[in-house]
Amino acid sequence: MLKGISPLISPKLLKALCEMGHGDELVIADGNFPCESVGKNAVVVRADGLGAAEILEAVLKLIPLDTYTEKPVALMEVVKGDDCPTPKIWETYEKLLNKYEPDHHDTEMMERFAFYERAKGAYLIIATGETAIYANVLLKKGVVTP
Repeated sequence: MLKGISPLISPKLLKALCEMGHGDELVIADGNFPCESVGKNAVVVRADGLGAAEILEAVLKLIPLDTYTEKPVALMEVVKGDDCPTPKIWETYEKLLNKYEPDHHDTEMMERFAFYERAKGAYLIIATGETAIYANVLLKKGVVTP
């Protein structure tokens, strides 16, 4: 364990976050996301038993979002015809983004298969045990400044 680093951040996850550069993307995936098949070219880190919001907060404490991108956050939109209401976890994400990145966290809503395609190019996929549906969130890493 390290001082100042959330115990939710495993050594493998910390290493992957450190390796990411400006513009690299990561996905915090819910328990239904096809992490291994979508993440064939990514670093996939298991965070089973942890929720997506917990991981999002721990990650946002360590990395900035990209200020050179209009929408450095993406969510998978609810599939048309799905009788799911707007996911409540999105409100939690918005609160966390407002807390850690209040000036630049505009969010893009992406169609399911477009989200999967974009996730294929992610550097890192964090496979959580999140049970809420449509809880996948993609972040574009920004520049760490002094």
